[in-house]
Amino acid sequence: MLSAVRSAPTAPDSTGDARRELDAFRKDRTYLGADHARNERRTWIVAGVCAVTLAAQLAGGRLFHSMALTASGLHMAAHVAVLLTAAGAYWLARRLAGDARFAFGAGKVGYLAGFANAVVLAVTAVTIAVESVQRLFQPEAVDYGSAIPLAAAGLVVTLVCVWLLRPARAAEGHHDHDGDLNLSAAHLHLSADAIISGLTIAGLFAGQRFGWSFADPLMGLVGAGLVAQFAYSLIRRTGAALLDVNPAPVLADEIRKRLQVEGARVVDLHVWRLGPGHHAAIAVVADEAPAPVEAYRARLDGLAGLSHLTVEVRRA
Repeated sequence: MLSAVRSAPTAPDSTGDARRELDAFRKDRTYLGADHARNERRTWIVAGVCAVTLAAQLAGGRLFHSMALTASGLHMAAHVAVLLTAAGAYWLARRLAGDARFAFGAGKVGYLAGFANAVVLAVTAVTIAVESVQRLFQPEAVDYGSAIPLAAAGLVVTLVCVWLLRPARAAEGHHDHDGDLNLSAAHLHLSADAIISGLTIAGLFAGQRFGWSFADPLMGLVGAGLVAQFAYSLIRRTGAALLDVNPAPVLADEIRKRLQVEGARVVDLHVWRLGPGHHAAIAVVADEAPAPVEAYRARLDGLAGLSHLTVEVRRA
């Protein structure tokens, strides 16, 4: 039986050479997304913008007795927590990228933050729903003339933040199925807030124009349902990444296709995600006339998305 992995650096002649080889080895285990620095920078910026908007919305909701505006403010409060968590995850993953305690790097720190933020999104949906139901049965007078402009301003701010946090590949016109789930969580929070803001304005207009006092909390309830749906989707995606559910069936199929030539058979294959755009694979190959392990590894050279590979060869 033959097996091969990328070996650790051998002991060089000098301390300086040893340090350089060790740094190179650790860098090879840095499975951060290609847009890590960009996403981290923009997340910090958007967190600051949302903090200012949060204060304005909560003050306006209490002053003008608008449940929808208060709901938007509560959701923005969750955004601030989410964005700080996301930004902190970027910072932590970058700081721990070369830490030898992490067998496969710190690329999954963002997935952990994304899962936590998805749970926060779900809690926010429940909070908004409860508050909206209470306001349906205990309505309060709403100062529509003052609430509508503030809600519109909140929507504009949110749309700007959504634009700032759009994934880099999406900005280039591509749809990335293996993108940064930490950024996706933050972007989804803001997208949900934009929808809630739009429903807020619709409810306020309906109350002002037609006297439908129920429209304001009803829009908050509809928004809570949409947020819950977003949270469920994000929990599934981040949970799958943390539990190492096969994230790339197409990649696994391509690995099998390249290895199963000239009588070789892949008898066991595991593929899992290491970070945005990075995957690891363990392949066990059975062959009647085993070639050197390097020959099998060479068949997978240049395969996009495959950043770490372990190959084991057995005689069939």
